[in-house]
Amino acid sequence: MASLKTVLYLGVCLSVWISTTADMSDLPKAENVHWVSLDFKTILTWTVPQSNHAYTVLYSEDGSDWTESPDCIRVSEPECDLSNHLEPFDRTYSADILTESSTMDNDYGLEDLPHTYSPPFNPYRESNISAVKFTVEAVNDGRVIVNITDPLTSIHRRGKQLSIRDILKNDLKYKISYYKSGSTGKRDFISNSSMAELSKLDPGQSYCFMVAAFIPSRPKATQQGAWSVQRCTQGNSNVVEELSTGAWVGVVFILLTVLIIIITVTVLCCRCCQQRNKSLHSSQSSAPI
Repeated sequence: MASLKTVLYLGVCLSVWISTTADMSDLPKAENVHWVSLDFKTILTWTVPQSNHAYTVLYSEDGSDWTESPDCIRVSEPECDLSNHLEPFDRTYSADILTESSTMDNDYGLEDLPHTYSPPFNPYRESNISAVKFTVEAVNDGRVIVNITDPLTSIHRRGKQLSIRDILKNDLKYKISYYKSGSTGKRDFISNSSMAELSKLDPGQSYCFMVAAFIPSRPKATQQGAWSVQRCTQGNSNVVEELSTGAWVGVVFILLTVLIIIITVTVLCCRCCQQRNKSLHSSQSSAPI
């Protein structure tokens, strides 16, 4: 009897093991794993052929032990926000994505699950920088001040939302590209701070400016952030020099139209006066003496 119970117990265990193994063998691995990072908000994304599964993400710093991300345990969406876990920023991180069945319990080893590893990622050197906002203030003829607002990150420390300068510090510079209106030649100026003074500009001329974050310590592919919108100063030279060809055509057209109207009105007035004089003269001639 004892032998029969043992056989039945082993049979049940074997059946459970076979069922569990079969279930895990059907689990799809995560594919197309890549990092998406903007202003140090870093999200790990991936794709899977089916959506009715759960995913657990582990991460490692510089090849150290794997750590479970507390925000990405048995999640259903194929992405994981690791922004608050990738510190220090200037380290190389890797991630491991485990696929789990949403109907399975936790009585199995993580090593038995399908694993997909991410490419390495360094936030400090690879996070993209968004377009900055800036203002241009004319100081006097030939000089302007460019004031740049450092983009904010999604990282908070001690109740403060950090800017990219709080993270990059002295490595952050700004590239200012500018040109004189009507000219095709551009000049670049590298500023070490968020305020730059540009001098030796042609007095009275209009200039256009664009600004981008610039981190020369990075690899070339990620040194420059996105370009800002273009802002132009107003020149104070005389109007004739500032008019474009299209504006000249408009002005000439308006002047010609006004001239034609004046000439037409003058001619009509002259004709009316002539007719009135003739009528008056005719009436006077026909009157009895």
